[in-house]
Amino acid sequence: MGAAEVSPQMAFARFVRRAIDDAREERGWTVTDLATHTGVGRSTVFRWLAGDWQDYPELAKVRGFCAALDLPVAAAFRALGLPDAGAVPRRRAAEDGPVEADVRVILERLADPNVPAEEKHHIRDLLRYLARRPVRRAG
Repeated sequence: MGAAEVSPQMAFARFVRRAIDDAREERGWTVTDLATHTGVGRSTVFRWLAGDWQDYPELAKVRGFCAALDLPVAAAFRALGLPDAGAVPRRRAAEDGPVEADVRVILERLADPNVPAEEKHHIRDLLRYLARRPVRRAG
């Protein structure tokens, strides 16, 4: 493995570490709280953090982990070196409409480790607000 290559275990461990750090910072969660809310046991979380797995993590657990933490599943699958299974299939950029392009940019910001946790928190809050807002019919 070259110096630039990172194993799926290492990449996924980094993804999980960022998720745990964000959950602690944004929600005040401990690893026990995280296990309770995500349905992923503490021992599994610690194995993921240690990169201590030979077979890929159960994808249902990865999906549950991401859903509970408002993380894009595609980012977890990329860290695992898997295709974006379960995600909306990627279309060619020329076929993407403005909404798809905007959503992709937002998801990339949420998955970017360089974006501060506070900014991610604001993005998620705004998305939750918009998702719950009543739709006004043009009339």
